[in-house]
Amino acid sequence: MNSPLKRFPPKVSGPEALRDYQLKGLQWTVERVYSNCTFYRNKMEAAGVYPEDIQSLDDIERLPFIDADDLRNDYPFPLRTADFSEIVRIHSSSGTTGKRKILCYTQKDIDDWAYMFGRCYEMAGITLEDRVQICVGYGLWTAGVGFQNGCEKFGALAIPVGPGNMEMQCDFLIDMQSTVVCSTASMALLLAEEVHRRKIRDKIKLKKVILGAERASDGMIRTIKELLGIDEVYDIPGLTELYGPGTGLNCRYGSGIHYWADFYILEILNPETLKPVAPGEIGEMVYTTLGKEGSPLIRYRSRDLTRLLADECACGCGLPRHDRILGRSDDMCILRGVNVYPGQIDEILSAVSGAGSEYQLYIERRGDGKDYMTLRVERTANMHESGDKALAESIAKKLKSRLMVSCSVDIAPHGSLPRSEKKTKRVFDSRAY
Repeated sequence: MNSPLKRFPPKVSGPEALRDYQLKGLQWTVERVYSNCTFYRNKMEAAGVYPEDIQSLDDIERLPFIDADDLRNDYPFPLRTADFSEIVRIHSSSGTTGKRKILCYTQKDIDDWAYMFGRCYEMAGITLEDRVQICVGYGLWTAGVGFQNGCEKFGALAIPVGPGNMEMQCDFLIDMQSTVVCSTASMALLLAEEVHRRKIRDKIKLKKVILGAERASDGMIRTIKELLGIDEVYDIPGLTELYGPGTGLNCRYGSGIHYWADFYILEILNPETLKPVAPGEIGEMVYTTLGKEGSPLIRYRSRDLTRLLADECACGCGLPRHDRILGRSDDMCILRGVNVYPGQIDEILSAVSGAGSEYQLYIERRGDGKDYMTLRVERTANMHESGDKALAESIAKKLKSRLMVSCSVDIAPHGSLPRSEKKTKRVFDSRAY
């Protein structure tokens, strides 16, 4: 079976060679952070572990964890292990609370990131003749420059439009004859609905959409495909702390995300016990980089949740896979003793005929001291309001069966809930803790 990766192949071939490669990268990283970063050295010494203790991949479990608070507390240059003379760029997270998380990049880091992103474009079947309209934010955020650098490394034509501005987006789809759009899921939905509203689908040449930075439900992906008239939508994971987007991609078979294990180690751990979970079980994604120079990661807790997929993929790529991002451990809502993840709502709605992809989930504590959940969900464009009662009952029944909690369901007209070119907020928990 031939691998889909020819121009940006894995650094090694075969599971054993990959493990050896990862061990060498882990040992290099541990030695580097211990020798060059006071923060890491203090963490390791407090845990009683030293570079010479890392003799196998299993020894990674001896290393301490870090998280977003560590990056904020060590502001402005957390985890830095390179001299400032070697650092060529910084990027930052959105910084919704407290100090921003600043990450440093050397030229090697930038080159490695572009190589990983080029691999994503190759996995998606992009060609040198494609025209890639990049509809994500530029600046401190990693998305825009990540998509662009990867596109240029691959060799396709980059069209750096940025987010929003539907007038310009549609003009460029027509005038530039863009064949690929890169955006958040919310932006792609917004653009698809605008193309449909303007009746310009027969004037564009779009073939593929690559989504990043936000979970996309099956229902949302179906709507994007239908309104844009395309067959291929790809999901690209990534976070600022781990270079940025471009650290993996689902192949054309759509069976999970191939992740670039020759650049980082991914552990899937129980978020409460911090012990590994079995393949197929949901756990938190924990990252350790293998060659990152500016701000290496050692067991970074991302809070993102997914599961490892152990079976081989039909595409022939030998790199391992994980499922799509299913939610975040810190976005989980506990309702009457039951853990509720936004990803579960997505999956349930995707399976209900007549339910749209857009919803808002409200959780509140009322005067009786009990918690209540209300789901407001759009009906699809072809559904009449006369079917709202039956649709609401169907959704409520499936929610009860799947989540084991009761939920009130309100049906909203198609297109009535807020859209965003960035990430759409869908869960509103008003309880005071």
